[in-house]
Amino acid sequence: MPTTFKKLDVRPLIAKGIEPFSAIRAKIDLIKEGEGLIVIAPFLPWPLIEKLGSEGFRSRVQHQPDGAWAVNFWRDE
Repeated sequence: MPTTFKKLDVRPLIAKGIEPFSAIRAKIDLIKEGEGLIVIAPFLPWPLIEKLGSEGFRSRVQHQPDGAWAVNFWRDE
């Protein structure tokens, strides 16, 4: 598991009615070896977990005290 995670909170995008996948894709494409991405969402993003899983990303899900979901994505190098 990486030691450095970048963070992307997609809740503001979703609140504005913007589909967040393009923002997530842009961040995921910049992930380097030893890095990961934390996506914060207002719901559990199973389609995203499945999509990135099919691309070789592992994930860990954490339900946050405020009701949001934090999903850590990384690749085993």
